[in-house]
Formats: sequence, C-alpha cells, structure tokens
Amino acid sequence: MKKVLAAAFSALFIFTGCGKDVSTNEIKSSDGGEFIITLYPEYAPITCENFEKLVSDGFYNGLTFHRVVEGFMAQGGDPQGTGMGGSKDTIKGEFAANGVENNLSHKRGIVSMARSQMPDSASSQFFICYDDSCAFLDGNYAAFGEVTDGMEVVDDFLKVPRSLGGDGDISSPNSPITIKTAIMIEDDQNGNPRVQVTMNEFLGD
Repeated sequence: MKKVLAAAFSALFIFTGCGKDVSTNEIKSSDGGEFIITLYPEYAPITCENFEKLVSDGFYNGLTFHRVVEGFMAQGGDPQGTGMGGSKDTIKGEFAANGVENNLSHKRGIVSMARSQMPDSASSQFFICYDDSCAFLDGNYAAFGEVTDGMEVVDDFLKVPRSLGGDGDISSPNSPITIKTAIMIEDDQNGNPRVQVTMNEFLGD
C-alpha cells in the first residue's frame, strides 16, 4: 500500500492534468447527497480563511471533483476541471516542510490543500482522504478540515466509472462529479466553521 501511495504522491498534485477537460457546465438538477466539512483554524488559519472566503463567494458552486483515486483521495476545486487551474490568489503552505507547525494528520476524512511543487502555490484545489494511510502526506500538505458528516457521499464518488488520468492512475471520472453548492453553515459546538457541500446527482439513474 505504501508503494502505491508513494507512486500516487510522486505523480501528484496537483496542478497535474487528468487526461481530459471535464466540463463544469453539465449540471443536473437533482441532488446527489451532501456532506459537512468542519474547518480547524487552530491548525491552519490562513488556509481556513482562504477556503471560507471562496465558499462565501460561491467559488466552488458548479465545480467538479476531477480526480478520484481508490484508497487515496478525491480532489476538486479547480475551475478548469483539469487539475491545472485555481483561484486568483495563492496562500502560504501551512505544513512542517514549509516551516509551519500543523499537527492535523492526513487520516480518513481529512481535507487538505492541493498544490504544485512550490510550497506556497495552493489556491482553491483541495482533496479529501479516503484512507488513514494518507498520513505519509503529513508535513508536506496543509491539512485544514475534516468531513464530519456524510463521508458516505464522498465514498460514492468511487462508484463513478473512471479512466486513466494524467497521474498515471485510474482517476479521471467518465462523467462529472459536480458540486451543486458549497455554503457556510453554523459553527460546531467548539466554534469551528462548517461548510455544507451539496452534490448534483452523479451516479445516474
């Protein structure tokens, strides 16, 4: 498993093309479920502030999860739908290799920022970990939140047929996995900001 994940890591992140352009205009009307992301500013305050601003601006509405790798992660938040794009601003990478203490480990359900080889290149792309073994990413990527409700919806992304992507893995969805809306909702009982992500129907009839 570690060898497989290491290979996925080396091909990674991001800002890597996925073999085809996924249109973000093919939005269906029915819901495909929803999940909640709880943000943890105590670990990555800059990252959380950036994510919260993008959500509040409606940036993620209509964007796709363009990269889905079984046993690894689901990645989205690219306005181009290819893994090559992002928002207009980049932020400091809040992880140990970039001089920032961040003790939030990449376990199942953790949400973290995608980036290029440059440590301060993250903007809007993010990924959700499928497996605790993603902890090998600790110290090199800015974990900043967690899917605290509805992880089964993220698991369902794996049911969408996928083709070979630009990362060399079976990762590129054959049909769009589209975010209908991402909105801020009330904080949790500890005062952590929360995001409700509602998906368009992506499993078909």
